[in-house]
Amino acid sequence: MKTTNNSLTTLALQKFKKNTTGVLSFWFIVLCGFIAVFAYLLAPDNSSNANQMHLEIHSKKPGFEVLMLTIPTIKEENQSFINKLLYGKKQQFTEIPISKYNLESNSLTVNTFTENNIESSTKTYPISVFQNKDISEFIKTKKFYLGTDKYGRDLLSRMLIGTRISFFIGFIAVFISLVIGISIGAIAGYFGGKADAFIMWLINITWSIPTLLLVIAITLALGKGFWQVFIAVGLTMWVEVARVVRGQILSAKEMQYVEAAKALGFSTFRIIFKHILPNIMAPVIVISAANFAGAILIESGLSFLGIGAQPPTPSWGAMIKDHYSYIILGKAYLAIIPGLAIMSLVMAFMLIGNALRDALDVKN
Repeated sequence: MKTTNNSLTTLALQKFKKNTTGVLSFWFIVLCGFIAVFAYLLAPDNSSNANQMHLEIHSKKPGFEVLMLTIPTIKEENQSFINKLLYGKKQQFTEIPISKYNLESNSLTVNTFTENNIESSTKTYPISVFQNKDISEFIKTKKFYLGTDKYGRDLLSRMLIGTRISFFIGFIAVFISLVIGISIGAIAGYFGGKADAFIMWLINITWSIPTLLLVIAITLALGKGFWQVFIAVGLTMWVEVARVVRGQILSAKEMQYVEAAKALGFSTFRIIFKHILPNIMAPVIVISAANFAGAILIESGLSFLGIGAQPPTPSWGAMIKDHYSYIILGKAYLAIIPGLAIMSLVMAFMLIGNALRDALDVKN
């Protein structure tokens, strides 16, 4: 039996490798996962939530460059690598966009950045502020590869860190839906009777409520926040999993290997989780890929409505909300860039779901 399983797995893997769109989608998802984990190491602005605001340079086009003066504010604190990886670097300096500067013996005079030849204000700082180091270490040209948002934050950094929200909500929501859906579906399909009737009634009631409305209700009950949204989305996606598992178990429990397991005196738990579930996981895997894409869309919708991840946490849906009015102001890219990111990641999961469906189909 083990050899057969291995051969079927190998065959499915070979079929999947032949699907070009599936393979490309897989590597795109792997890339997004890598970005999600190491977002703060890759982002030009590695402060917490990439939330360094420079209102003087708001809504700038991609490729915009400006002289940036960095002023140390406090002594550096020791911060572990894991802490930086998870939460970003603690902001221990202030950045000021400037147009020009003049270095004197005991002071530094700068002209703050302004547009359209408007007269800028001047600021003077004593050299001691810079800890008696070379001033060139604190004045550098900073490039914003995707431009800046309406608060003057680096859009590229916000996009990279926003990947973490969209990617991880899929994992957590799918995990919650699998745990609940498989458990409830297995009970309904294997035992039948009143348990099946009650679970189907519960499934039909849950199914009849619009998904977004149910997520909003759960989110409001749990409170606004990062983890609350993850849990709320997961609690609305178990229904499809439960229905699929129930249907599969209804047909699988009549198979000869299940009857043999009963005859050998194996427990109900072992029969369900050791014998039946491993043989019906193919459709569950396919529906999980679709649920992953659905979770990303739901989270984006919640953030757009203002009840998803709360500011200043970067979320692609919230970025669209903040900048959709800029579409008619000639800066549509501020809303289009996060929109394309959502579309591409959702499409990748849908394509990989289709590829898995074809690879795991024993009839082909």
